[in-house]
Amino acid sequence: MSLALGLVEFNSIAKGTESTDIMVKTAQVELITARAVCPGKYIGLISGEVSAVESSVAAGIEKGQQFVVDTFILPNVHASLLEAFNNTSIIPDSKPGALGIIETFSIASIILAADAAAKASDVEVIDLKVGIGIGGKGVAYFSGEISAVEAAVQVGTGIVAERGLLVQSVVVPIPDMAIWNSLG
Repeated sequence: MSLALGLVEFNSIAKGTESTDIMVKTAQVELITARAVCPGKYIGLISGEVSAVESSVAAGIEKGQQFVVDTFILPNVHASLLEAFNNTSIIPDSKPGALGIIETFSIASIILAADAAAKASDVEVIDLKVGIGIGGKGVAYFSGEISAVEAAVQVGTGIVAERGLLVQSVVVPIPDMAIWNSLG
């Protein structure tokens, strides 16, 4: 079975809670997270088989109507994305490689960009910040060889730029260990 993720991002906490409840009742999915995020938005993130996630996301969109900010359905999610989202990724103690960063205006867009970047190149998603304490933005951090990180950031940035939600992206070729340590 391939794991799919689905997310609906709302600009109302009340409507987001109600709509996420419908999402988990519609099909056999697992609720990964349902929470308020800055600035007063709400996300419902689910996983399961692709068809179940599709049904659940559609139900959340229907219930949320004009309160829906962004959505996605992501089949075959990259494993390092889940680790970063759950804060279980590990930064190597020495020579972790280059650091790539993509910053977006929405939570859904950063998850899509991070997955596409990780699938496009030999990098690891080492951290994923979604909405809390960063004004509702999304930020993904990648590690790997410089050329791989550059390629990954280019792919991820392209995904977000198409949606008009890119804030900024950078590649730091040789970050100081203090920068790596600040990500943990």
